Amino acid sequence: MQVRFARHTNRLEQLVRFYRDGLGLEELGRFQDHDGYDGVFLDLPGTNAHLEFTGGGSQPPPDPHEETLLVLYLGDEKTVAETCRRTGARQIEPANPYWRRNGVTLLDPDGFRVVLVPTAHPRPAGDGPSSYESDGHQSEPRP
Repeated sequence: MQVRFARHTNRLEQLVRFYRDGLGLEELGRFQDHDGYDGVFLDLPGTNAHLEFTGGGSQPPPDPHEETLLVLYLGDEKTVAETCRRTGARQIEPANPYWRRNGVTLLDPDGFRVVLVPTAHPRPAGDGPSSYESDGHQSEPRP
């Protein structure tokens, strides 16, 4: 399965600079004036997924919400610090205290929140479904 997360914007080039140049996501492709829309595809490394941002059309972009997050596990503090510097984005206080303890929250040009985490994503043990405790430690699989 492949996944694409798509979001509409009135700030397409600003978002490209933030996500591609700041966060370091690779640009996979783009389109212009496709049925009145422009857009760009960005890779989410280590996944089988990518982001799509589109501009144009007659619909307004969505409103950001403080609990709508894109969480990126960058692996270490140095990478988080370098990424924050490259984006030039303002660090903000997250709504959820978990992310205050475990990451750095930035605002993208549309006001959506991006959390940069200095650790690797916790992977479940085994092949079955599992859940995680609020501190990120794996709990017992659900029946």
